[in-house]
Amino acid sequence: MTTVPTEPKVKKRKPRGRDERGPLASVALHATLLIASAIAVLPPLWLLVTSFKPESEAFSTDLVKDFTLGNYDHVLNDTEFPNWILNSLIVVGLTTVIGVFIAATTGYAVSRFKFPGMRPLMWMLLITQMFPVAVLIVPLYNLLASLGLLNQPIGLVVTYLTIAVPFCAWMMKGYFDTIPVEIDEAGRVDGLNPFGTFWRLIVPLAKPGLAVTGFYSFITGWAEVAYASAFMTGEENLTLAGGLQTFVNQYTSDWGSLTASAVIVAVPAAVIFGFAQRHLVSGLTAGATKS
Repeated sequence: MTTVPTEPKVKKRKPRGRDERGPLASVALHATLLIASAIAVLPPLWLLVTSFKPESEAFSTDLVKDFTLGNYDHVLNDTEFPNWILNSLIVVGLTTVIGVFIAATTGYAVSRFKFPGMRPLMWMLLITQMFPVAVLIVPLYNLLASLGLLNQPIGLVVTYLTIAVPFCAWMMKGYFDTIPVEIDEAGRVDGLNPFGTFWRLIVPLAKPGLAVTGFYSFITGWAEVAYASAFMTGEENLTLAGGLQTFVNQYTSDWGSLTASAVIVAVPAAVIFGFAQRHLVSGLTAGATKS
């Protein structure tokens, strides 16, 4: 009985998947991420360290030699910084609440109802985002002056709403498109009017989109500089964005006060971001696909 020689088995190499990387690719990727992280962290870290330095060591490359809280004490007790915080909280609070309400109701109406002028309304919301701030300052200044709203928090609120509402309304419209219309129909069967359906059934499902809308409205009022500087005069009327500019001018630069103020200003934004971050990704991407 003869035996047929068999060919030795060759171990087939498993094809590399799309998510699998070679050693060099992994090293390059991690090195790039580390460099990018260092670049991102360095400016706020330098800001924080400088805020604890005396004025004479503001540009020193050393870490804190003579630790001091004098910059924070000066900002909080010897400047109008507390008034700037109060003015900013009033402006930002009203901008966020009113902006979220208008953007949510506008986005829901455009998503669910057909009415005359709907398409021009959406085009108007889109076109308003195309004008640069520099072009709008003069007409808005004249408009606020004619209404007596210069140096008034409500004037800044109205101005910031023109920035936040169009973008947020478009975003909320895309988010509401992902919520099944059957939920609205079920609400009407149960006897709810359109606003009752929106408030009791749709709003609880739209929390991620509302979180993004609120965060964007908050940042719009908290960090905007051009309108705050142009429409508010007198140190006691400034918001934080405008007030920080008083520490740096053509002749002098108080870097200690500026960095200490910047650290304090960043804290509320970081807190708001911490509460909203779990909704940000889902809220921003929800309108990308329509169910």
